[in-house]
Amino acid sequence: MSHAANLLIFSVNRLKRGAPPLIAAGGSLRFEAASDPLPQALILTAIVISFAVLAFALALLHRIFQIAGCDDLDRIRSTEGET
Repeated sequence: MSHAANLLIFSVNRLKRGAPPLIAAGGSLRFEAASDPLPQALILTAIVISFAVLAFALALLHRIFQIAGCDDLDRIRSTEGET
């Protein structure tokens, strides 16, 4: 779902392929010739945040497995362990 949203933002942004975003010396920039860098920066930020959330979820799952000894939610009764 997030990849589809990122692709939608890229397509709405008028992403240009094949031409570098450079202006020749003494030249002028037409608005239609360049892509807006803000959506690209937002998508990059979204990718980084989703990776961080995934890493946090994996670390949390690993810690729960260390404490409880299993990863079955039905068998985990508390975080204190069996006494």
